[in-house]
Amino acid sequence: MARRNIENAPSGQTVSLLGATGSIGASTVDLLRRDPIRYRIEAVSAHRNAGALAKLARDLNARFAAIADPAHYQDLKQALSGTGIEAGAGESALVEAAQRPADWVMAAITGASGLRPTMAAVERGATVALANKECLVCAGALFMQRAAATGATILPVDSEHNAVFQALKAGRRDDVRRVILTASGGPFRTWSAERIAAATPEQALRHPNWSMGAKVTVDSATLMNKGLELIEAHHLFQLAADELDVLVHPQSVVHAMVEFRDGSVIAQLGAPDMRIPISYCLAWPERIERPAGRLDFAQIASLTFEAPDLDRFPALVLARRALETGGGGATVLNAANEVAVAEFLAGRLGFAGIAMLVEATLLAAERRQISAAPASVEDALTIDHMARNLAAALLPEIAARAS
Repeated sequence: MARRNIENAPSGQTVSLLGATGSIGASTVDLLRRDPIRYRIEAVSAHRNAGALAKLARDLNARFAAIADPAHYQDLKQALSGTGIEAGAGESALVEAAQRPADWVMAAITGASGLRPTMAAVERGATVALANKECLVCAGALFMQRAAATGATILPVDSEHNAVFQALKAGRRDDVRRVILTASGGPFRTWSAERIAAATPEQALRHPNWSMGAKVTVDSATLMNKGLELIEAHHLFQLAADELDVLVHPQSVVHAMVEFRDGSVIAQLGAPDMRIPISYCLAWPERIERPAGRLDFAQIASLTFEAPDLDRFPALVLARRALETGGGGATVLNAANEVAVAEFLAGRLGFAGIAMLVEATLLAAERRQISAAPASVEDALTIDHMARNLAAALLPEIAARAS
C-alpha cells in the first residue's frame, strides 16, 4: 500500500467528503461532528440531493459544495445564498472538490464516476480514505502507481480491507501466505437456487447485518461485492490471486484474516458498524474513541464459517476470473454489473440475470478485444463506456432468459 510518513494528526486537520450524503458519508459526518475542534471541512459533494448537500455544507461550515448533476446546480446555489459557501456542479466541480487543500479526503462517490475525482486527490498527494471500489476495480494498477509516484497515502475504508490493513501489521509482508476476506452471505445465504432466481429487489435489499446503499446491498446479495473486494485487495496489498480467499461468516464479526507462513492467523474483529473502519482511517496512525458498540463475546456465543456456494452465487466466479485474467476485464466486469444491478432495481431484469448479463458482457468484450489494461483514467472510462453499451445491447436477450 502506498503511504507517506505522517505524524500524529494535528488539531484543525482539513477534510473533504466526496459522496457526503451517502451511507459512508453519513457515518463520516457522525464522527466529525463528535470532534469539531480537531477537523475543519473544506469541501463536500453529492450526486443530486441539493437540499441535503446544502444543509450539510452549512452545518459543517464547509468552504465548497459540489453537486454532480448540473440540473440541480441552481437549487444548490440558491440554498447556499448568503452563506459564503462556494457552489459548483458537474464532474469538473467534483474534481475541484478533490483538488482543494484538504489533508484528508473521503472518496465515497459510488460507481465509475468517482474515478476521476479520486484520482485528482491522489495526484496532489493527499491522504485518501478509499471507499470507492471502482477506483481499484476499474484502474487498480494505474491508481496505485500514481499514489506511489505522488506520495499519496491510500487508507482502505471497506471493513474487509481495513481489517487486512490492520492485521498485516502483525508480521512481514514476505511472510504472508494467504489473506481471507469474509462475507456475510447476504439475505439469500440459505436460499435455494430457485428462490434466489426469483428474488425481488425488496428481498435483495434486506441485508441481515449491514446498512448500506442499494447498489452495494444488491452486490452483497449476489456476492459480487466480495468478488470486487478480491480485486481491490490484489491491488491494495500486492497479492496474487492464489493468495486471496473468501469465507462466508454470517455474524459479520470477523472482517478479514491474514495467514502467515508459520501457520499463525491474525484476524480483525469488530461490530458491523462502518464507523469503526472510518474512524481508523480518520485518525490514522492514531486511534480515537468511537461510538460503535463493543463486542460482547458471551452474547455472540459462536462464530461460524463456511465456503461460498459458487453454483448459487456465480458472480464470485466471474470476479475471480476477471482478476486472474487481468487486463481490462475487471473494468468490464464492474461496468456490466452496474448496468445489471440498475436494471434489477428498476424491475427490468431478474435477479439471476445480473450474473448472466455480466458474463455475457465479459465474453462479448473479449471477442471485440476491448479488454486491454487501461493506461490512463481516460482509457478506463472508455472501456467502462464500451462495456456499458455492450451490456445494454445484450440486456433484452438476457432479461428474457432470466424472466
